[in-house]
Amino acid sequence: MKLDPDTCRRIVWVSVFGVAFAFVESSVVVYLRSLYYPEGFTFPLKMMSTSHIGVELAREAATVVMLAAVGILAGTTGWQRFGYFLVVFGVWDVFYYVWLKVILDWPSALTDWDVLFLLPLPWIGPVIAPILISVLMIICGGGMVLRIQRGVYFRPTLISWLLGLAATLVAVYSFTHDVAATLHAAMPSSYPYGFLVVSLVLYAVAYATAWMDYSGTRIS
Repeated sequence: MKLDPDTCRRIVWVSVFGVAFAFVESSVVVYLRSLYYPEGFTFPLKMMSTSHIGVELAREAATVVMLAAVGILAGTTGWQRFGYFLVVFGVWDVFYYVWLKVILDWPSALTDWDVLFLLPLPWIGPVIAPILISVLMIICGGGMVLRIQRGVYFRPTLISWLLGLAATLVAVYSFTHDVAATLHAAMPSSYPYGFLVVSLVLYAVAYATAWMDYSGTRIS
């Protein structure tokens, strides 16, 4: 497959943004941990002040908007823009943990627990879970960008949409179901790794079936 130089440059620069933005994100977390966990981050979670919670919720929403904006600016069609968004989001999330390892020497293992997201409820889980999902996002997003650049349509079928929705619900549930740990300062229960595997498989199948009926169709 001949790669378009302009598309390759866009992927590189989108990835560079993800790496740099990950450092900004990890820096904020370094300051938050020094404030709320001066002896080192651990569960059970400590309640943040009301003013800080509001700022954190707004910051997380702004983060998603910024990553989406990069995808929109990099792509030229709807699905290609979404592909770039998947790439930059995945790179950002993976390098967030890379930078935390560099700065704080944390996590000590991929099974260490972390707070992953705050909207609409706190998400918690072992570090390996978001990393695996992010790697899949990079692979699928990059594949979308490159194939669409070649003129191949990406048009998900109803089955693809249903599989993707099911994968999302399973993944979100695995991160948010332990309300005692996220909202009531309890130690987290064991993470349901089976749910993670199911969500990854469903995402992969949803992505594959989206190309199945249109692999030979090109944009005129």
